[in-house]
Amino acid sequence: MATERKVGSGGRRKRGLAGRGPTPKAEDRVYHKAYKGKSTGTSGSQSGKSGANRSRAQGKGAGADWVVGRNPVLEAMTAGLPIKTAYVAEGAERDDRLNEIFRYAAEHSISLLQTTRAELDRLTGGAVHQGVALQLPSYEYAYPGDLIADAVNDETRAGLLVALDGITDPHNLGAIVRSAAAFGAHGVIIPERRSASVTAVVWKSSAGALARVPVAKATNLNRVLQDAAKAGFTVVGLAGEGETDIAGVPGADGPVLLVVGSEGAGLARLTRERCDVLARIPIASEVESLNASVAASISLYEVARSRGDFTD
Repeated sequence: MATERKVGSGGRRKRGLAGRGPTPKAEDRVYHKAYKGKSTGTSGSQSGKSGANRSRAQGKGAGADWVVGRNPVLEAMTAGLPIKTAYVAEGAERDDRLNEIFRYAAEHSISLLQTTRAELDRLTGGAVHQGVALQLPSYEYAYPGDLIADAVNDETRAGLLVALDGITDPHNLGAIVRSAAAFGAHGVIIPERRSASVTAVVWKSSAGALARVPVAKATNLNRVLQDAAKAGFTVVGLAGEGETDIAGVPGADGPVLLVVGSEGAGLARLTRERCDVLARIPIASEVESLNASVAASISLYEVARSRGDFTD
């Protein structure tokens, strides 16, 4: 039996409490049962016990780089997500799903590290893992300046980048990365703050596109937009009140940086000011807005179409 002695997300939070002044309340200490009750919604929750069980079943205790549960693990494997370590608990009850996991792992040379159920509980932060879990490697972000340079220097096609302003839903981030790959974008840029980061959910939502399209983190997104403009990019912001139809954006035949804001707040004021043009997607008046990932997909298609990328 091999036992992996790694500190899970719970351990990191413990260290974060050290030297921070008075002892926190019981419900604020990750190792206390009161904290677990709060994190699963059992204290003061109108949904009661069923809501707490549903929260735990969804793996709320696991860190962002973990996939837990038999169905999610099998789906992650077949989707081609990168795997750092795959765990299986000793004595896990065999069923069709677990047999499929073993079969897939064997056929694709994925090692399953056997560990105790208690250790797997600790590693996954108490999530309901059903005896199996995957830990993904930490994502290595690109540098915005490198993406700009790579896009400008590409002699095979005009540069195309996507910048996201306030996209906090990881499903949206994954879907946008997938669309970026489908329409030939050189990369996606996200801000360090107030943005979804690359997690297991994003990997899954991208359907593996994260392996082909780099994501960069920007300390200052507006400065990156300025740098892109100086490098020759037309910075196009999506806005419902934009005067230009996305299908006729000027400069689409050259380097384009498409800026997508959140569905609710849209683009921030300073971000708007950094855009060369604000473009809209014509929609029926009965519909207020489009989902951010849908709007990004439509816009990327229109840019690619205007460049003639789909001609034989």
